[in-house]
Order: sequence, then structure tokens, then C-alpha cells
Amino acid sequence: MAIKRDYYEVLGVSRTASAEELKRAYRKLALQFHPDRNPNDPQAESRFKEVNEAYEVLSDQSKRQRYDTFGHSAQGTPGFDFGGAGFGGINDIFDMFFGAAAAGRGRTGPRRGADLRLDLRLTFEEAVFGIERELTIPRAEACQACHGSGAEPGTSPQTCPQCRGSGQVRRATQSIFGQIVNVASCPRCNGEGKVIERPCKTCGGSGHRPGEKKVRVNIPAGVDSGSQIRLTGEGEIGPRGGAPGDLYIVLQVKPHPVLKRNGTDVVYELPLSVAQAALGDTVEIPTVDGPEKIEIAPGTQYGKTIRISGRGVPHVRSGRRGDQLVYVRVVIPTNLTEEQKESLRQLGGISGKPQHIEKGFFDKFKHVIGLD
Repeated sequence: MAIKRDYYEVLGVSRTASAEELKRAYRKLALQFHPDRNPNDPQAESRFKEVNEAYEVLSDQSKRQRYDTFGHSAQGTPGFDFGGAGFGGINDIFDMFFGAAAAGRGRTGPRRGADLRLDLRLTFEEAVFGIERELTIPRAEACQACHGSGAEPGTSPQTCPQCRGSGQVRRATQSIFGQIVNVASCPRCNGEGKVIERPCKTCGGSGHRPGEKKVRVNIPAGVDSGSQIRLTGEGEIGPRGGAPGDLYIVLQVKPHPVLKRNGTDVVYELPLSVAQAALGDTVEIPTVDGPEKIEIAPGTQYGKTIRISGRGVPHVRSGRRGDQLVYVRVVIPTNLTEEQKESLRQLGGISGKPQHIEKGFFDKFKHVIGLD
């Protein structure tokens, strides 16, 4: 699958480029690669589509903000379209130039509110088992005085006399392609179709005031750092009655003191003494479900892995839990007394030759977690 180029690179502008700089860069490239100027040239048509798509995102403030935050991964975000219309003919280029296509596909009515992002930190156990949290979200709320209309109480927004409520104004212009009907947002009402003659004194005509809202969110079991949860309609309210944006909760998981995560498995390093490894023992180990006792067989070797079924992390979609992998680390004692040294000599093994090991510890561990 082809890798998408950065939209700023496509247009040849910096990430701080202004709207005017974006438009100039787009005009130049769109005219250069337009199919009417490059007939039967698939490469030029492909570049034209790429330029068209990049400008469609970067020229829209809310889409640009999400692209700057999430990159191309925002394409999968509901309500965020990175140019899915594709190449639709000559109207597409002038839709980008002037804000609407000659066919009249302009944006009218109240604008949608901005999306919000909240970073939420979880403990290791909360991420494994899930949790319900109540969050306080600072965001704009509808003005109580005007009920979000932006008009002074007792009055209401009026139909724009310039565009007669359509939110668009049209004019015909001549270009190298012939006569073009320019359909643009009405400058008087900013495309909303209505104007406010007497703005609300409480909110200044914006229709909203600073506020906050409490929301409850269910964190599913099995999430990890970087997971995102989208709450539809919990973002900023739109200006003057526009639909609210969405709230994106980005999760960060605190590391556990002794447990590590590997996919849906939990990994624990178990330190054993030489005696425990050689003679066997029953030891208590931590798991995400609480302490659990396991049997250590006599003659357990350094690097042996013990698998405890169903003590791992649930899969977010299926709910099926992984396992806990316990790998053994034999702790070699230091500062032995003469009596202890003599006991070890009686065990044998000091022959001046290395001991034969069938498979190294790291090879075994890589095999267990599927890295070999």
C-alpha cells in the first residue's frame, strides 16, 4: 500500500503557513497539474488529486487541527473525511479556490463546534480490567441569557438580506478555463444565512460562555497507552446553535512495579535462590488478580518459563485473556561463609570445564514471547 506524503510537503509549505499561503501554493500546483492542461497524463492527474486532498484538509481549520494532532491516522476518525470525494472534475478545483463548487455545494448554517482532547492516566490494573470514570471537561456552554442564539433576549437572528438566507453569494468570472461561477460564503453572515442585529450583551453574540461539564466514561478492559475513546457530541458547542464537536480521550497507563505487558500476556521475572532452583519450592508470586502460589520443580534451570493460563490481559474486542509468563532468574549468592562454600564444593561441578547448556536463557525467552 502506498505511503501518504505529508500534506504540508505536498503543497510545499511550512506547518505554520497562513491560509493565504496555502491558497497561493494550491492555486499554483492545481493549475500546473490540472487534467485539462495535462491530457492523458495519469501521473499529473494523480498529483492533482494529491494536491486537491491536501488543500481540502489544511484549508479547513478543524480538519487541519486534527491532522496536526493525529496525522493521517485521523482519517479513520468518524466525522473526519480526508478528501473521500476523489477527483470529480473541474468543479473540484474551484470548490477549493472559492469555498464552494459551481454546482452550489456550499456550507451554510451554524458551524460545528471544535473537537476536544483529554489525556487520562490509568493504573496498570485499571487498564487490564477496565473502569468507569467521571471526568470534568472544561468547555464552552450555551449562553443562558440568549439560549445559544447570540441575539439579545427578546430578539432573534434575522434572515441575511445579502444572501437571502442561503449563506452563499454567486458571481461569474472569466478564467483560462472559460466562464466560472464563483459560489462563496456570504461575507455578511459568514455562511450562516442569518445575521444578528442586536448581539447578546452577556456573550457578545457568540452564543456561548466558558463552563464545564461532567461526563461518565467506561474504559474497556485491555486498553493500553495510546488507546483513544471518542465521545460523540461532548466537545465544544458550535457557534450560535451549531452542533457540538466530539471529545477524544487519549489513555496513558502507569507502569507496574514488577509486572510487564507483552500484548495480552503479562510477564514476571521470578528471582530464586540456588537451593530453591535445585531442590524445588512453593513460592508466592504477584499477578493482576492478586498473589498466587506456584510450584517450582526440582532442578529448575535459569531461564525456564512457567506459563499461568488466563492470568493475562483481556483482548479489547473478544475479552479473551492472555497468560502470565513467569521466567526464572537464579540469584547467585555472594559473600559466602567457608561452611557454605564447602557445602557447594560437595555438590561438585568444579572441574575446570564449562557446563553444557542446551539452550540459552534469552533464546528460550524469545521463543516464549514469539520473537525467534
